[in-house]
Amino acid sequence: MMDWTTRDYRAFARTLTRRALLYTEMVTTGAILHGSPRERFLGYDEVEHPLALQLGGSDPGELAECAAIAEAWGYDEVNLNVGCPSDRVQNNLIGACLMGHPEKVAAAVHAMREVVSIPVTVKCRIGIDDQDEDADLERFIGLVADAGCETFIVHARKAWLQGLSPKENRDIPPLNYPRVHRLKASRPELHIGINGGLKTLDACREQLAQVDSVMVGREAYQNPWLLASVDSAFYDEPGPAESRHAAARALRPYIAQRLDEGAKLNHLTRHLLGLFQGQPGGRRFRRHLSEHAHRDGAGLAVFDDALGLVAERAAEPA
Repeated sequence: MMDWTTRDYRAFARTLTRRALLYTEMVTTGAILHGSPRERFLGYDEVEHPLALQLGGSDPGELAECAAIAEAWGYDEVNLNVGCPSDRVQNNLIGACLMGHPEKVAAAVHAMREVVSIPVTVKCRIGIDDQDEDADLERFIGLVADAGCETFIVHARKAWLQGLSPKENRDIPPLNYPRVHRLKASRPELHIGINGGLKTLDACREQLAQVDSVMVGREAYQNPWLLASVDSAFYDEPGPAESRHAAARALRPYIAQRLDEGAKLNHLTRHLLGLFQGQPGGRRFRRHLSEHAHRDGAGLAVFDDALGLVAERAAEPA
């Protein structure tokens, strides 16, 4: 979800759900420790809580330092990404390749747990390349759990680091939900979340009969209105938005603030392009923003005009 779940997307997500735990895009330890300004990588709006910082790295000392920084910045959780198949991060021993080095992950988790009081969690795959999905996954989880990790979010498909592109790794290796269910059954004391291929809240509800939580990635971005029923479906609370228009209008003050800070309109509105997916006028909404939001000086008028191209409904189900 790199370059997708930015602070601007997360602020938009909060117009749809108050309760879902939001994750940042993966930020490398190098970016946090050596990038400038740090606000560029760690900045967020208070409305985004609860919020987890997802870290990429393998050096225990650097990860511990970044975890401490995350806690000082007010993040609610630090998540170590051991699932990203990108070849850009493999070269630096970051992401899914670390599943081949469970001792390193355990050492990193131990180091982070030593310096923070917020939860340290791990996102992983069910395996990589020719690993055995049962024996190797159990060994990985066991070693990392012994180091102090109590929460694992498991993408229910292997990552093939040799021969498949990162894009192909999102679809070609088959999903294996039962493998994650068996993991939960064998380690009931751990919080086991599941990720991968889930597109509806009904599908999420089915998973919650066998695991503790569900993470939704691409579908929540490409079809964000999915989030509008999360609070009512899983927390028995009304969500913040009665309609797609209401969600868009709720984001308007945030857009104005970010424009005042120097952000470009298209960098903000690109996260809303899927809001009216399947709705009359939705294509006109997307086209107007795509054609005008990138222009110099584009401001709220462009956003308002795009919104006016979609017929408003007083209230609508997700």
